[in-house]
Amino acid sequence: MNYQGNTYPFRQDSTFLYFFGIDKPGLAALLDIDHDTETIYGDELGIEDLIWMGTQEKMADMCMKSGINRVQPYEKLASDISKSLAKKQKIHYLPPYRERNVFEISFLLDINHEKVKENASAELIQAVVHQRSVKDKYELSEMETTMNEVTVPAYVEAMKNIRPGMVEYQVSGLIEGIALSKNCTMAYPVICSVNGHILHNHFHGNKLKKDQLLLIDAGAESPMHYATDITRTYPVSGKFSSMQKDIYTIVLQAEKRSVAAIKPGIPYNEVHMQAAMIIAEGLKDLGLMKGNTRDAVSAGAHALFFPHGLGHMIGLDVHDMENLGEDFVGYDQDVKRSDQFGTAYLRLGKKLQTGYTLTVEPGIYFIPVLIDKWKSERQFREFINYEMVSKYLDFGGVRIEENVVVTENAFKIIGNIIPKEVAEIEAKMIS
Repeated sequence: MNYQGNTYPFRQDSTFLYFFGIDKPGLAALLDIDHDTETIYGDELGIEDLIWMGTQEKMADMCMKSGINRVQPYEKLASDISKSLAKKQKIHYLPPYRERNVFEISFLLDINHEKVKENASAELIQAVVHQRSVKDKYELSEMETTMNEVTVPAYVEAMKNIRPGMVEYQVSGLIEGIALSKNCTMAYPVICSVNGHILHNHFHGNKLKKDQLLLIDAGAESPMHYATDITRTYPVSGKFSSMQKDIYTIVLQAEKRSVAAIKPGIPYNEVHMQAAMIIAEGLKDLGLMKGNTRDAVSAGAHALFFPHGLGHMIGLDVHDMENLGEDFVGYDQDVKRSDQFGTAYLRLGKKLQTGYTLTVEPGIYFIPVLIDKWKSERQFREFINYEMVSKYLDFGGVRIEENVVVTENAFKIIGNIIPKEVAEIEAKMIS
């Protein structure tokens, strides 16, 4: 695997893919607004490449499919950029996230490589975000097909196979195998863990025990690279304990009511705060929180149990356009990011628009290290019953997630719904 000829799997930059549709490495594109031209730069493969890789489509043919008829060798890019700079044309570029591209732009524009990212064009970023945020019918069809044909079957199969004695990697491998068998890949590394309180946990080596919950966060990426992103939480035994059902029911209520609140014009940070209120009120009913619920959420006490945002944009990237900057994608001049712990992790806060695709994923987690820290610092003692919380230190976590598109008047869940009601899950797992 360390042999030079064995390259890493290539994943095209999503914005390049969005505008040009060419899923090949070694390309660059230049849009000259002043002269109304579009040029793609890239090199044809040589005979040695073709011996090993077989006959490949010609550059000109690939580009014509995208409506681009100006194709130049890659080395021509530097001279064309130099000519534009000599004419005092402003060069706009998006923030690069691959180091090779950082140094490439540094060379092309004569910018110190440490200054490349900060000099990216805010105007171009905002224009791209504005266009890519609204999904058309073809994009929505791609996401819905991937959900129904890959992600939903993978979850249903996993749910039917979970049992005590299995190892996490057997479940995650089952999901990934189904995606591969459908000519898809995973949209991101699978989270499949009995330690669901570790939010981005990619360790899959724990053996499943009957009293545990298994949290699975996984999504397939279509051949065109559109993503799905779903989370479900299952009782390993096939039946929720009373304690598990109590917590699960609160999260399910928060998820369903959050989805129902989605419509054009509503700021997503308001939906997030509604979910936080539902979670805090539910935990108060169980004796884990206390005091005035609105005051507790306003102060941020709920973040002990719900320390992340309600959701994010999804599309060609799981966190759609994240490389362009979350504040450009999820916020605007009217809605600014909170600096409060927990709410600060909300990736999408601005008003929703028709055509936006996003995730809705509330959760409740019992994170021992965070609980110990807040308890020792005597944080929010007027809102948190630490004595009761201590009984849940080995609970793990629960998260439930759907992918949603904002319609003209409300919302639509993308694809068929994977079972999430308690009775549905237990019936599937026991049968």
